[in-house]
Amino acid sequence: MVAGKHEPPPDRFLVGGTTTTPIRTVSQADVEEFARLTGDENPIHLDETYAQRQLFGGPVAHGLLTLSLTLGLWYRAGLFDGHIVVFRGIDRLQFLKPVRPGDALSAEITILRREPSAHGEAVELENATRNARGEIVLSFSARLLLATPRGAAATL
Repeated sequence: MVAGKHEPPPDRFLVGGTTTTPIRTVSQADVEEFARLTGDENPIHLDETYAQRQLFGGPVAHGLLTLSLTLGLWYRAGLFDGHIVVFRGIDRLQFLKPVRPGDALSAEITILRREPSAHGEAVELENATRNARGEIVLSFSARLLLATPRGAAATL
């Protein structure tokens, strides 16, 4: 379940500025579809009986599913509306807490750095994805190139 799309804050790329995304609830169907799509059918994600006997005491979502959902939350927040986004890299990626079906997630994005480049603007940001209890479940920094589509007015 996903909350509706938000309008981007006008100052969304100010260094030190922070944007919080809408909330998205992870479903068992999300986990199963991600397993089918990627081929990662580890029973820790899919088999309740097996997962109950393992480290987390029940099924957990794939870490990369959590990362993918986080990126989708960025778009739902309108953070990149009107821009072409090129991922340059993800650094310090940490999966800090298990995410389970039924968990509601949101992300907080803080702009660390921005500078002009030949094709747009280089932006570095920090992400903290939290569950409904406020616990950080995923953190990383990302390096992006934001470009304005040809023929559109620049809005960075």
